Amino acid sequence: MFKGKKMRFGLCCIFREEEIHFKSRQAGHMQKLSREEQLDRLSISVLHNASSLMRALEYCSAHGIGCFRVNSRILPLKSHPELCYELDALPDFQLIAELFEACRAYSHAQNIRITFHPDQFTLLSSPRDHVTAQSVEELKYHAEIAEMIGADVITLHGGGAYGDKKSALARLVKNIDRLPDSVRTRLALENDDRVYTPAELLPVCSATGLPLVYDVHHHRCLGDELSIEDATSLAVKTWNREPLFHISSPKYGWQANDTNSHHDFIDVRDIPEGWLSLEITVEVEAKAKEIAILKLQQDLA
Repeated sequence: MFKGKKMRFGLCCIFREEEIHFKSRQAGHMQKLSREEQLDRLSISVLHNASSLMRALEYCSAHGIGCFRVNSRILPLKSHPELCYELDALPDFQLIAELFEACRAYSHAQNIRITFHPDQFTLLSSPRDHVTAQSVEELKYHAEIAEMIGADVITLHGGGAYGDKKSALARLVKNIDRLPDSVRTRLALENDDRVYTPAELLPVCSATGLPLVYDVHHHRCLGDELSIEDATSLAVKTWNREPLFHISSPKYGWQANDTNSHHDFIDVRDIPEGWLSLEITVEVEAKAKEIAILKLQQDLA
C-alpha cells in the first residue's frame, strides 16, 4: 500500500512549535448542556480537527515526514458512555465528511501513512468484562474514523499481566478473535517497557495474524532472549504491508536508574543500524515532536 524509500519517520499526534492544534472537550462541562448544545459544540471541535488534520498532513508532506499518528481524541467524546454520538448527527457533518475524505485522498497522493495508538486504558487482556467491552467500543470508534481518513494501523499494547501472564495472553487472543474485521485488519500489537516483550507477543501475533509494532526502546528497557536484530527480523515478517516500528531515546541516558522516560530528541546511535536499509515506518516518540524529527533528519544526513 505504501511505497516508502527505505526508512521513513512518523510524527506523533501534536506539534511542538508549529501552529497546528487539535481541540478536545471536557465531559463534565458538556454534561451540563442540552443535547442540541452538546452536538453544536462537538461539531465545531470536530470540524476544527478535520481542518487541523489536513494542515498536519500538508506539514508532513512539506518536510519529508512520511507518517502522521492521529490523536485518538480527534472526535472528542465519541466513545464516552453518556455523551457518545454518531457523526451524521453533527450539524456540520457534510463538511466534516468532505474534509476527512480530502485528508484521505491527500495522504494517499502524497504517500503519507496515517496511524492511531489508543491510550493505555484500551485493554483486551483484562479479566474484567466491562473493561473489555469498553475497549472493544473504543477500537470500533478508531476503526470508524480510520476508514474515513485512510489509516491502516491501530497500535495496541498487550495490557497487564494481572498476576498470570499465560491467562492474560490467552484472553488477549480470545478477545482479538472476537473483533470485527474493521478493527482486526488494522490492529497491531506493540511490546512495552514493563510487561510484555517481543518474544511474549510474537506467539500472539502468530495465533491471531496481527503484526508486531516493534518498539526498540521498550525492548532495551525490558529485554528477553531475542537480540534487536532477531526481534527486528521476526517483527518484519508479521506484516503484510510496510512494517511500523517505534523509536525513542531515554531522557536521562542509558546509565540512569530511569531509562523508560522519553527524551525531547532522538540520539541517532539509538536507531539500530539494520533499520537504515529497511522499507519501514518509524514513529518518533520524542517530546520535541516535529522539531525532533527535523533534527533527526539532519543528523542522519
